[in-house]
Amino acid sequence: MRIRLFRVAFPLLLASSVLSGCVTTSSTGDAALNQGNWPLCSALGGLAGGGLGAIESSAWAAGGAVAGAVVGGLICYAQDGDQDGDGVFDRRDRCPDTPPNTPVRHNGCPLPVYESPPEVMQPDEPAVPVRVELDVKFDFDKSVVKEGSHADIKNLADFMKQYPQTSTVVEGHTDSIGSDAYNQGLSERRANAVREVLVEQHGIESNRVSAVGYGEARPVADNDSESGRAINRRVEAAVEALP
Repeated sequence: MRIRLFRVAFPLLLASSVLSGCVTTSSTGDAALNQGNWPLCSALGGLAGGGLGAIESSAWAAGGAVAGAVVGGLICYAQDGDQDGDGVFDRRDRCPDTPPNTPVRHNGCPLPVYESPPEVMQPDEPAVPVRVELDVKFDFDKSVVKEGSHADIKNLADFMKQYPQTSTVVEGHTDSIGSDAYNQGLSERRANAVREVLVEQHGIESNRVSAVGYGEARPVADNDSESGRAINRRVEAAVEALP
């Protein structure tokens, strides 16, 4: 009895061991077998079982082939592979063709990718222009720049050097004493005196500095008082630039 059982079991066990090793590689030898390969496993199992059964007798060959085919198909069907290499066995993989290195869910399908909302660019604040003003005072009926005004003129010149695209108009003014024609000429001489300091002493290009006289036409204080007239005897200039 033991001999008969051994003769029955031995071919099946041997066929199973052969197929167990077989199902680890595909027919091309470079990928794991999965459930889709079970017909191949059945065929191999049938051949192995039939061959081993024929060792016993011709009657055993047919039975061994059937048993080998069944065992081979079951082994292959039960054997999970991971054809796309995503870490999920093919038996449970609902997305079998996932690209390499793609994060997947438990069912093998790619995890959703959420795009970050586009960054909202804050509008640039408009640049605030910087400005330098010049106010040079003169003695009565004089067009000579006083020593105390040179520092203010140099400050304007330094600003223009810092912003070489700038230019300025130097404006001369007088008080109301004297004729209009005389005051017009005096205002022009005062404007040109300040312009010469900017150009000759501080090196500002001559084409960047213009001079104009307005006589007594644009007072900023009351000409009926000495203090008011002193304020009106002036040269003004302004330079504005974007930083």
